[in-house]
Amino acid sequence: MQFDFDLAQFIPFRDKDACARVRAIRRADICNHPNPDFHIRVIDDADEFFLAFALDIVQRMQAAAEEGREFVVILPCGPMAQYDKAVEIINQLRIPMGHVHTFNMDELADQDGSSAPGDWPGSFQHAMWSRFFSRIDTELRPPGSQIHFPSSANIGDYGRRIADLGGADVCYGGIGWCGHVAFWEAHLGDEFADLDEYCRAGARVVELHPMTIMQTALHHGGDWSMVPPKAVTIGPAEVLGCRLRSFWLNVNLGGVSWQRFIGRLVAFGPVNQWVPGSILQLGRTDYTLVGAVADDL
Repeated sequence: MQFDFDLAQFIPFRDKDACARVRAIRRADICNHPNPDFHIRVIDDADEFFLAFALDIVQRMQAAAEEGREFVVILPCGPMAQYDKAVEIINQLRIPMGHVHTFNMDELADQDGSSAPGDWPGSFQHAMWSRFFSRIDTELRPPGSQIHFPSSANIGDYGRRIADLGGADVCYGGIGWCGHVAFWEAHLGDEFADLDEYCRAGARVVELHPMTIMQTALHHGGDWSMVPPKAVTIGPAEVLGCRLRSFWLNVNLGGVSWQRFIGRLVAFGPVNQWVPGSILQLGRTDYTLVGAVADDL
């Protein structure tokens, strides 16, 4: 017996045929993408996945140094295990990072759009310093002036700061439950007349989508009262302005990889403004899935 129903009203993307099509994509076919610039691979072992992630960052950083140029990178706060491995590699091999300029992609904010202070334990800035930057030996670490975090004070010109350095070499990231990249949320698509206008939108303060509140609460034992309602974040313009996008999907919380569906919709669904990650199909993108994300739905 069939049961037909409308999607819940808070879900912005409402093409049920597209959802059914990507839901049917089997693991055996998931690396076959029609766009030759959109490269998908699967790494089954989680430890190998995070090592590959760390090596990707370090090797690109080293390549820039060998070429005598600055390395500008947009970084996510999560997952974090790749940073543990990157720290070990950098410190053991004594890799200097004086040429590296990092820009974190987002930060949580309160109801007024004021970003979380860096010393708040729940802030992304706090997490990045405690898990990555502070653990790199001082003589190897980038100067503090080259480590950037978005805030309510600088979000208006955050994109310009990246552009002033010639744009980012690579934007690393993952995909949120609603399809977000950084905290650029699914419902923001309603604000734009068309996809071209949407893709030009830059860094700003945003209201978090209900799915994102719940997704983030999973990191706090399901406590949604621990999740602030807004964020400061880069936008589509900053994501598409990078020379490469390198996205890593690994989420497996409570034994469930909810990225199985949204990872497929982002990669194989229509490019549109209500699935933010779908814009990755518009440029050179490496898209790496841990095995549980690639598995059949």
